This record gives sequence, C-alpha cells and structure tokens, in this order.
Amino acid sequence: MRIVITGASGLIGSALVRSLRSDGHDVARLVRRPPAAADEVEWDPQAGRVDSAGLEGCDAVVHLAGAGVGDKRWTDGYKRVIRDSRVQGTATLAAALADLHTPPKVFVSGSAIGFYGDTGDRAVDEDAPPGTGFLPEICQEWEAAAAPAADAGIRTVFPRTGLVVSREGGAWGRLFPIFKAGLGGRMGDGRQFWSFISMHDEIAALRHLIDTGSLSGPVNLTAPDPVRNREVTAAMGRVLRRPTIAAVPAPVLKVALGEFAQDVLGSQRVVPLRLLESGFRFAFPKINESIRAALG
Repeated sequence: MRIVITGASGLIGSALVRSLRSDGHDVARLVRRPPAAADEVEWDPQAGRVDSAGLEGCDAVVHLAGAGVGDKRWTDGYKRVIRDSRVQGTATLAAALADLHTPPKVFVSGSAIGFYGDTGDRAVDEDAPPGTGFLPEICQEWEAAAAPAADAGIRTVFPRTGLVVSREGGAWGRLFPIFKAGLGGRMGDGRQFWSFISMHDEIAALRHLIDTGSLSGPVNLTAPDPVRNREVTAAMGRVLRRPTIAAVPAPVLKVALGEFAQDVLGSQRVVPLRLLESGFRFAFPKINESIRAALG
C-alpha cells in the first residue's frame, strides 16, 4: 500500500512510519518545506495548499499533525495555535483529498479523548456526547473539518487517542524521568481516571483502522481498563522500583500549568468499544505491562 502521513516526525507518526515500512509499505510524509527526499510531499496547511500530485493514487492518508496540547502554557495565543494547527490542517487536507482524481480509500484523521471532557467516574464510549471546555470544543471542530473527505465518499475515521505510554515523548515521556528520580507521585487527589494506551497498541490500532473497511467515524484508542491517577503512580513506582511518596497538590498544578491544569486534574474514563467490537486485540491492556513495554 502507499500511505501518506502528516505529523510523521512526531511521537506517534514516526513510530507509525517505522512500523509500516518494516512491513514493506510505501510511505510518503507531508512536510511544511520544499521536499528534500523522494518520500516527501510539500504542504502548507495555514495557507491551504497541498501538492496534490503527491497524493494521487495513495491508498490511505493518516493525519496526525497538530501542536502539542501540553507543550506550552495555555495563553490565548497558544490556544489559537492549538486550534489552527488542527482545524486548518484537517480542512486543507480533507479538501485536497476530495478533489483528487483518484482519492484514497480511507482517511484516518486524528482526534483525542479530550472530546469527552471530564467524565468523572462515568465510563464513556464513542456514543457519548462531547464535554464542555476548550479541548472538547477543539476536538469537535477538528473532526468536523474532515467533512469534505467524508462527503466525497472517502471512508473517514477519527482515532480518539488517549494518553500514550511512551518514554520517548508526550505526557508520559515527561513522567518517566521524574519517577526514575524518585520524585513521582499522584496529581491532586489521584482519583481522576487516566485512559492510557501503550505505544505498541496505538500503532497497531491505527493500522487496524486503515485495514478494517467496516470502521468509520470515531473510534477510541485507549486500553480497555482505564485506571485512576493514584494507580498509575503506584504502577510506575512498582515497575521502576522507586518511591512514590511525593504528590503535586491541585493548587500547585494550577499555578504551574494554568488553564491546562483542569484537564490534568480532570477524569476521563474512556473505553474502546468500537475497537474491541471490530476484533482488535490489545497486546498490553494493563497499566503495568504498558509501562514495562515502554521501557523496552
């Protein structure tokens, strides 16, 4: 298959590229500069431009580009960056795919479990309504921006990804050094649910979305058993053999992270109903084994 990927240099994108190429697939990467290699295709999402010739005849497009939600403090300016990087990029790509002479069979357009907002102790699947707040609003706009592709008859899937357990980057990548130093601990009261997924299962699930023709619309990419933050803390301590007596009180998080703290302290108990119903099997469904897998 020929598969085009945006965000190919990111945490998930780079792992997906390696996985696909190891199985002999032809992978092209969308880049925001003049191409420097044969496998690169130029695009400018903010200007609404894509080199459509580089997309013609591809079998699948996986769209993972977007500014990191937790990379910077949420100023009004950075919130605009988060929104524009997702909504404008998706709209640009979806419109380009809809205009192709030979469009791809599937468009896997990234999303996130932020769609559901704070669910408390309530377990939610793909049929749950959106939550309220900045991230749910972004996720709704993000998914809606893919409409031109879906309207053109391209099977469009929204992987709503949870917290990816990886030491290479993302939120968990920041946790590993802290816990290895013996400074890790629960956040707030530790009762909030964290819906996680191992990197191995994230990549396998994305490939499952590409290959499974019956799947379209939202699909939660989270392990089957979300755990509370205090359970994550205990699991990190067990696997790394480090104490976890430290804790970060909610007021400290709010000072350090600003508005983003409410999402760190919020609870998301998300279950992957559609993924399981489609026959997907997790290699690392539990938190302990996901952490061990991240350590390699």
